[in-house]
Amino acid sequence: MLQLTYQRHSFPFQYPFQISKGIKTHQESLTITLGIAALKGYGEATAITYHGVTVEGMVALLEAKRMMIAQYTLTTPDRFWHFLHHLIPGEHFLTSALDMAAWDLYGQMRRMPVYKLLGLAWQNVPLTDYTIGITTPAEAADRIKAHPWPVYKLKLGSRQDMEVIRAVRAATDAVIRIDANEGWNVEDAKALLPELQQIGVELIEQPLDKADLEGMKVLKELTHIPIIADEACQGEKDLVICADLYDGINIKLSKCSGITPALELIKKAKASGLKIMLGSMNEGIVGASALSHLLPLADYADIDGPLLSEDTTGMTGIRYENGHILQPQGTGFGLKPA
Repeated sequence: MLQLTYQRHSFPFQYPFQISKGIKTHQESLTITLGIAALKGYGEATAITYHGVTVEGMVALLEAKRMMIAQYTLTTPDRFWHFLHHLIPGEHFLTSALDMAAWDLYGQMRRMPVYKLLGLAWQNVPLTDYTIGITTPAEAADRIKAHPWPVYKLKLGSRQDMEVIRAVRAATDAVIRIDANEGWNVEDAKALLPELQQIGVELIEQPLDKADLEGMKVLKELTHIPIIADEACQGEKDLVICADLYDGINIKLSKCSGITPALELIKKAKASGLKIMLGSMNEGIVGASALSHLLPLADYADIDGPLLSEDTTGMTGIRYENGHILQPQGTGFGLKPA
């Protein structure tokens, strides 16, 4: 029988975190624990307003299904995910957290780190970026000076986008990525593209509304900068459209419902010629540690939640060193409670 517990958390951001969809000062999060005897596996899901996900809603559903989950006999994580997929259909965030916990627990049962369970070697691991939310040009430059990093991701979608881009480039020679979170239209993008190309932007993430297919066709013809789908790719069903309109996809565990489906999504996306970015939903140490085990499969990484906010779980796990995520230590995800 699985021992099921959970804890609510609220991680304060160092700076107000603003994207085109809103602003927040704290990240609400739910940490789930699955145990067998002395072993404990951990998973995490964050509350995201524009996805309609709340901690309260996840807790209510977890309590409603508690006995059925606890009575499940864990053999392999992928079987557990399929059980959850039918038990709580459409609940991607909660399913993801439970799937994470199962992978962490299974890795401990097998006495292996998860990436080795997946047959991966800790090689060709991409650097992770440090995200700067929508802010003023002066504040963006100040944040860069306060946090030297080899790769930055700028959240854009305001009237000051051009000025922010220039201020950031003046403040650093580091790699710059852009994420508009659907905050531009075609004319906005056209106006900014010459500047983005001039300063050598590495990639542009979700520039237009995911439904603006005609706009994406136009934009794709106008630039050689890789364009990465985020909101436009929620799962496998979106790959056909994304393969025509984008150069890569941003895979988030909460969005696709866990490590188990993420592995299949990565496989099929690569077969379609798409690049892979591993992205986060401002998860703390638990969620970031889980996602990091897929890094050998990725081209780009955006796993910076623990860098942007104060994790209140007391856990240790993922380790950073100047943009590098260091090889995980220990079994499962390598997480250790305080």
